[in-house]
Amino acid sequence: MSGTAHRSQTGSNPQINDLADTFKALSDETRLQIMTLLLEQEELCVCDFVGALGLTQSKASRHLRYLYHAGLVEDRREGLWMHYRISPHLSAEQATIVEALSKAVGAEQKRDLRQGLDVWLAIKEESRTSDGGESPAEACC
Repeated sequence: MSGTAHRSQTGSNPQINDLADTFKALSDETRLQIMTLLLEQEELCVCDFVGALGLTQSKASRHLRYLYHAGLVEDRREGLWMHYRISPHLSAEQATIVEALSKAVGAEQKRDLRQGLDVWLAIKEESRTSDGGESPAEACC
């Protein structure tokens, strides 16, 4: 039975369905890490999640699309690369959940994620200014 058929049989309202979709989107550790990084940064490229979290490009993109379809993030294309940010059009309920997420993630987890991102951003910047061999960062935005 599809989710839509189940919802219509239970008589759920759209607001409850949207909340369920939001919680489903946040029920994955990788997506929680992505959201935490986006709460710390205004906007990040897919390659930044790849470098900071050690994901493959396809896995990062899949998780970002899940968050996008839940209405939690927005995207922007720049050449070959997609950039993501927390959606400025969150519903009031989503905004409350995202704010609670920001408070619920501990300082140590935020520090570790930020540290991973900072290391990646330094590698990315260095690859732009060096003439050395090709690194994953050189193929990035």
